[in-house]
Amino acid sequence: MKKVIVFSLIVGAMTVAVSCSDVQRNPGRVYMPDMAYSRAYETYATTEEQKADLLKRGIHFSNVPVAGTIKRGELLPFLITKDSAAGDTSNYHTSREVKNPLTSMDTVEAERLFLVNCAICHGPKLDGNGPLYKGGDGPFPAKPADFMGGAQYLSMPEGQMYYSVTYGKNKMGSYASQLNTEQRWMVIAYIKGKQAAAKGGGAAPAAAGGADSTTKK
Repeated sequence: MKKVIVFSLIVGAMTVAVSCSDVQRNPGRVYMPDMAYSRAYETYATTEEQKADLLKRGIHFSNVPVAGTIKRGELLPFLITKDSAAGDTSNYHTSREVKNPLTSMDTVEAERLFLVNCAICHGPKLDGNGPLYKGGDGPFPAKPADFMGGAQYLSMPEGQMYYSVTYGKNKMGSYASQLNTEQRWMVIAYIKGKQAAAKGGGAAPAAAGGADSTTKK
């Protein structure tokens, strides 16, 4: 009887030890494995060679949107391209006719976007005196655009500002990778609102215009 008890204890101890092990080498049988283990998307498979390799393995994949489509809820694209040659400003001037498509926006978020992305050069007061210039004592020798005192920028149309933010202008690089389409228009509406308020006309509308971004006069 003692032998049976000892044997049972040994078997029980071995069973507990095996079941508590962190290494699970046999997951057991899985019913309908395709539902239990989903196939991961090949997010960055963009080249034809990668797609051909996936197709050989039975994976039909393309991360390219259907031509002529845009994401649900996204603004219409800015169809004016960057001027191709040095010294060519034809598209830059054409962009003057483009109106801000936003009819309303979160002004607090617009201010935050400006402070995070633009204030380092243009200053939190939009006067061109950001930390990089700092009254001429900063590391940047040339004063950035003064949106509140520069006549050129007070009269600059929204579309032209959008062109500059999208493609870059003079010393300023493109912000298309930092700000999406809507965010760029929000920043511009914020600037125009501050300019309108400084003129004594009170708070400007959250977003001027209202036509889509492809509309021309």
